[in-house]
Amino acid sequence: MEVRRLTGEALDEAFDAALDDVARLRIAVFRDWPYIYDGSLEYERRYIQSYRESDAAVVVGAFDGTTLVGAATGTPLEDHADDFAAPFAGTGLQLEDVFYCAESVLLPDYRGQGLGHAFFDHREAHARQLGRCHSVFCSVIRPDDHPLKPADYRPLDGFWRKRGYAPMEGVIARFKWTDLGEDQQTEKALQFWGRPL
Repeated sequence: MEVRRLTGEALDEAFDAALDDVARLRIAVFRDWPYIYDGSLEYERRYIQSYRESDAAVVVGAFDGTTLVGAATGTPLEDHADDFAAPFAGTGLQLEDVFYCAESVLLPDYRGQGLGHAFFDHREAHARQLGRCHSVFCSVIRPDDHPLKPADYRPLDGFWRKRGYAPMEGVIARFKWTDLGEDQQTEKALQFWGRPL
């Protein structure tokens, strides 16, 4: 298993080859609870393109041989200012001080082997190199009695807390996507978690 951090020119060079692989990973992993996201390759390609357009973005890939089995992304928070500026208005944090750890997607057979920690380690190291002093990410808020919630679901809260993250009081983002089994997008609430770097 190999984990590689791609930034700047290295990210640009690898991007065309990896774009569809990362898009497919996002679609596959986010079909599961709590996202239950019914994604499309076309939308994912457009979304992932934003990481190529950010000079300070990072993509961390986990490879089994030449096969991409997991990926994590991140950018400075101001690259997402349109989506995230409002939730951060009352936090006292400046967007320019915050690094956004976007998604971590990993195929089920590769979980529990330390790759989740490696994803955060690489993104946090990149954030520090950029001079950022705070790291954040979002988790989806779903009701406990949701009919699609698996009986054996274990939230990742313990993993995140061990890394020093905690929910940020009142810092909630809102996005729309189509859930599995639905035919239109509906708004979802996402809780920001954060920690100083």
